[in-house]
Amino acid sequence: MVQKATAAKTEKKTYWTRKRREQWAGWIFIAPEVIGMLILSVFPLVCSLFLSLTEWNLVGGFSAIHFIGFDNFVNLFKDNHFIKALKNNVLFTVGTVPLTIVMGIILAALIHKKLHFKSYFKAAFFIPYICSTVAIAAVWQALYHPSKGPLNQLLMDMGMSHPPRWLVDTGFSLIAIMIIYIWQILGYQIIIFLAGMTNIPDELYEAATIDGASGMQQFRKITVPLLGPTTFFLVITSTISSFKVFDMIKFLTNGGPNYSSTVIVYQIYEEGFERFQMGYASAMSWVLFLIILLVTSVTWMTQSKKVHY
Repeated sequence: MVQKATAAKTEKKTYWTRKRREQWAGWIFIAPEVIGMLILSVFPLVCSLFLSLTEWNLVGGFSAIHFIGFDNFVNLFKDNHFIKALKNNVLFTVGTVPLTIVMGIILAALIHKKLHFKSYFKAAFFIPYICSTVAIAAVWQALYHPSKGPLNQLLMDMGMSHPPRWLVDTGFSLIAIMIIYIWQILGYQIIIFLAGMTNIPDELYEAATIDGASGMQQFRKITVPLLGPTTFFLVITSTISSFKVFDMIKFLTNGGPNYSSTVIVYQIYEEGFERFQMGYASAMSWVLFLIILLVTSVTWMTQSKKVHY
């Protein structure tokens, strides 16, 4: 009896020793990823949160850091330039995300049908998405030229005596950039929707056809509802992407004219790396983070309620 108890105790000890070794082996394997995440993500995040509570001119070095509490956040909403950038960002998101989603699902449905040269259309729409944003902006800058651009030449040939001046017009600069952004990102939306459509069983469409449903009815009652998770994914990623637009604005307008195309990320760049006000720029970054978090959370809860019901 004593020998059996000793053997059981030894076996249990061996089991826990082996389990601990397996746990340590697992931690060792994921350690490089965890360390990299802490150094490259968590540490900068904590530092930016600390800097958002300070006044720091980067030129003055670390000795120039002065703790001022929440003054940066208070001053943000008194800053007309930041308010203008926030409004522009909201307009940019509202004007691009719904339109790209609607156009993406419609074009994907057309391509998914028995369309000739299907592979060509997939590649043609997707190429702008993988091209350099600066190269795309350079091409569109030539197209948008107020007097010699092909776009305005076409509009004048069609009878418009005073076509828009696009990038140099305060009323059209943001719209012009939105057009480029939609054209660039549309291919990505189409490819993702096409991937979602391949998972919809053909039997559903065949049954609907037998029941006399038209193509439009099948699209509304079958395609759109079953693409709900795909649409939700694209709404989230497109919203985040629209709030992070920067390089196109930097190359084409520098936020102008008269701050008409300035967005939050460009304002962060301008404050942090042109005026060297890192504390103020960090506060802007955290406001942007909270806005994206709020929009994502609201979208997520809305989608969860739809799935639940």
